[in-house]
Amino acid sequence: MGKIKGKMVKRASEQFIKLGVPFTYEFEFNKKVLGNEMPSKKIRNQTAGYLARLKKMESKKKVKIEKIL
Repeated sequence: MGKIKGKMVKRASEQFIKLGVPFTYEFEFNKKVLGNEMPSKKIRNQTAGYLARLKKMESKKKVKIEKIL
């Protein structure tokens, strides 16, 4: 699969960020933070990966998350 993520993954990520949930650039940490709140394991993993990618981009390029989403 490529880097294209579904709308549901992007929307969920945006909502978690707005709520102020602490995420990092590490996939495993993000996966543990999401825990059992996601409807399925696949969506949880996609969301955790997308959040990790956003955090990496934020730290490298100093880009605001609002512009990306």
